[in-house]
Amino acid sequence: MFENKHQDFVHSDASAGMTLAEAAASLNDDAPQAKKSGLRERLAEFDFAPDLGDNIGSFHWFRGLGTLAALSIGALALLPDFGPLYGAQPRLPTQSEFDEARAQMIMPIAFGSDSGRRMAATDNVVALAASPERPTIEMTAALGRGDSFARVLRRAGVSRTEAGRALSLVNSATSLNGIEAGTPISITLGQRSAKNSPRPLQALAFRARFDLNLEVSRINNALQLKKLPIRVDDTPLRIRGKVGASLYRSARAAGAPTKAVQNFLKVISGHTKLSALRPNDEFDIIIDYRRAETGEVKTGKLLFAGIDRGGKSKVQLLNWASGGTSQWFEASGVGKTRGAIGRPVNGRITSRYGSRRHPVLGYRRMHSGVDFGASRGTPIYAVTDGSVRYAGRKGGYGKFVELKHGGGLGTGYAHMSRIAVRSGQRVRRGQIIGYVGSTGLSTGPHLHYELYRNGRTVNPLSVKFTTRAQLSGKDLANFRAKLKRLKSVKPGAALTPIQNRQSDEDKPQREIDRLTRKIAPARKLG
Repeated sequence: MFENKHQDFVHSDASAGMTLAEAAASLNDDAPQAKKSGLRERLAEFDFAPDLGDNIGSFHWFRGLGTLAALSIGALALLPDFGPLYGAQPRLPTQSEFDEARAQMIMPIAFGSDSGRRMAATDNVVALAASPERPTIEMTAALGRGDSFARVLRRAGVSRTEAGRALSLVNSATSLNGIEAGTPISITLGQRSAKNSPRPLQALAFRARFDLNLEVSRINNALQLKKLPIRVDDTPLRIRGKVGASLYRSARAAGAPTKAVQNFLKVISGHTKLSALRPNDEFDIIIDYRRAETGEVKTGKLLFAGIDRGGKSKVQLLNWASGGTSQWFEASGVGKTRGAIGRPVNGRITSRYGSRRHPVLGYRRMHSGVDFGASRGTPIYAVTDGSVRYAGRKGGYGKFVELKHGGGLGTGYAHMSRIAVRSGQRVRRGQIIGYVGSTGLSTGPHLHYELYRNGRTVNPLSVKFTTRAQLSGKDLANFRAKLKRLKSVKPGAALTPIQNRQSDEDKPQREIDRLTRKIAPARKLG
């Protein structure tokens, strides 16, 4: 028992001894630990990123500015290089390597190729005494705009003599000026007798007109002409339909050509408001239309324009030539109403109708017209249709022209520098009858314009001329007959194929087909 207790005591003493040692060691390390804790506190209190908006100008503010500048410089210094990365440059070939590669090239000879290997001719190569020629040469030429048929043949290699013979034959069948630009011409040249002589013309084929093919061929060493007529259907094309949301789009969708629709809108707009048309209203268009048996079509001008508004009103207009001019007439034979020209000359009014002091005579007197100021040589126009009653000098009027318009009305134009009409001549509205001048009693270039009613002068500004064409007699009967004939055409009738009727007078169909195939495939004309 005693021994155990002693051991326990010793053990406890040892434990106490270790604790004291540790305590001593801890006492010995108090000073370094105090130093370490003070450094940490100072570092923790140090502000590496002070607020640059606070205490501006202080030591801490400048230290933060310096830190910011240092970090910025460091970041810029560490930026990567974004420039291109260059790889290894290929080695340039030597002269021998380049020559070897060039020898193996394939280049077009027509572009002046000089590549490939050169080989000397062997004994097996025998030079020809003369190179053989092709027995015939076939080509197709086109008649250009402003070109002539003779120049086309000469460019193709036809001799001047044979080109003249061919032109004489073609001119006997149709006018050379009537051949349309772009017409393809099939030319066949024969074999020549010598290399220094031109090839003879063997055959020539082309479409001379819409209804005629011509073929010139050599028979028994002489050129002969063959005419191959083409049957053509001249039935006009009639197109009808609903106005819908857009008159232009509806007409185009119905098959009307663009130019015909534009002319139709222009004509109709002069007789009714396009904005007043309703979707259920119907339009009626008839145009000149030709179709050949070979399949080509050719559209012409607008012949008839109509609008049916369902019983409210009906517009029917026909293009008719009357008095040397073509204009649109209503179904009743009444043409377009035209007003007079506002002024006979392009100038301002300098003196009106009435009493005034004469600029030359110096006393008051009646001014029987209206003066228009204009420079010398300015054109003077007729205010409406009429005939020249007088043209020449007339006292103080100088060079003077008087027009008679019918119904007791007339107009006078004075002080002209030059007269452009003669007595008895018919003039149209807007026609030039003379030029501004200062002849007679005048102080400067101007036009003195007068208006007469039953031989007495009246104020020209108080009367407005209107002209309206009206058909009568034989013209009216022919007009109504044509209108009836056009309106009898069924819509789309011209689009039906032409009946291929054979007769004794017709050329064999196989010749026509052979020629048309030789010239060109079917194409649309116009």
